[in-house]
Amino acid sequence: MGVLWKLEPATAAKHRLYQRYLDAWWPILLQTSQSKGYSRPRVTLLDAFAGPGRYENGEPGSPVFILDRLLHHDAADRMHLSPRRVHLIFIEKDRARHEHLMTELVSYFGPLRDLPVRVEVRRGDAGLDSLALLDELGAWGHPILGIFDSWGSVNVPLHVMSRIARNRSSEVITTFGPNWFSRREDLNAGILDAVFGGRGFWSPAAEELRPDEKWRVWLRTYRDALRRAGFGYQLQFELVPRTGQPLYLVFGTGSTAGLRAMKDAMWKVDELDGESFRDPRTRGAKADGQLDLFQAAGVIDDELAELVAQRLSSGATTVEAIGEWLLAETARWMPKHALQAARQMRQDGVVAVQSPGKLTTKSRISLQAQVRA
Repeated sequence: MGVLWKLEPATAAKHRLYQRYLDAWWPILLQTSQSKGYSRPRVTLLDAFAGPGRYENGEPGSPVFILDRLLHHDAADRMHLSPRRVHLIFIEKDRARHEHLMTELVSYFGPLRDLPVRVEVRRGDAGLDSLALLDELGAWGHPILGIFDSWGSVNVPLHVMSRIARNRSSEVITTFGPNWFSRREDLNAGILDAVFGGRGFWSPAAEELRPDEKWRVWLRTYRDALRRAGFGYQLQFELVPRTGQPLYLVFGTGSTAGLRAMKDAMWKVDELDGESFRDPRTRGAKADGQLDLFQAAGVIDDELAELVAQRLSSGATTVEAIGEWLLAETARWMPKHALQAARQMRQDGVVAVQSPGKLTTKSRISLQAQVRA
């Protein structure tokens, strides 16, 4: 691959997701009110695989659009931007791409030292140098968002993720390129040990023989690794573009607010120009041949119906509990979708309501098959 390369459809959709998410992330962290006794935090964004700053047809790379949207954010005046409070770190390993990135940023924004935020553009290795740079900038103890968007080589050690997970109000996004699951055999086992936290954690995934299941198993294995690293919540999802190959992302956060912000961003991007986000748990299976009714009815998505049925297959529970599960465990669904799903699934004879009275979030429901059993 040369200095510049073509912008793939999945990457363009991923960039829109980042933009939507950061539009919410910056003001949430930077508009903290001092009048309520809170000090304004220092916030650091780390883009560990920054690239050259442009694609071959002129589209901006992540460092350019991240910085541009921050400086021109609708809430910029209320976020009290300053080089002391806001740090952006861009790491690029390749010398030519690093030089191109520097040229792009200065050409677009002027001298970086004159900006109202601190921008550090470093040539280095994401896995080896990220923690040292966060040390250097005094990032620890304040919110960090680490974007580990390597496209083809997921090789950041788990201890890096663990250090970020233990830092307050911090999150990570990791991207698996479309070829990683087939090229994974080319990686040194020692690298995989570092990424997943040990041979025993990833070797079962390596033994998966079904080609159509490999990506699901490896994605779940990495999600489990982020859980062990210390992220209380982990989202895994497949980004499916209208054309081209899919992309796979795992998001780690310690707060439900982070989950909601990421899912809100997905809903704003989903289906734009044909892109969609899918939950790896779903395989298009139908429960008792009935879940296809949801799509025909146009009331709830068939993926949502399948996921709710999966949750209920382990036993009856409340609609509220299903909503909490949808938020914490599924790619894009929110608590509000639980009641919508329960209403339609009851209407179509898939679930039964075990509680008397009107169906509400407090109602206890089960699959009809469980009732018949």
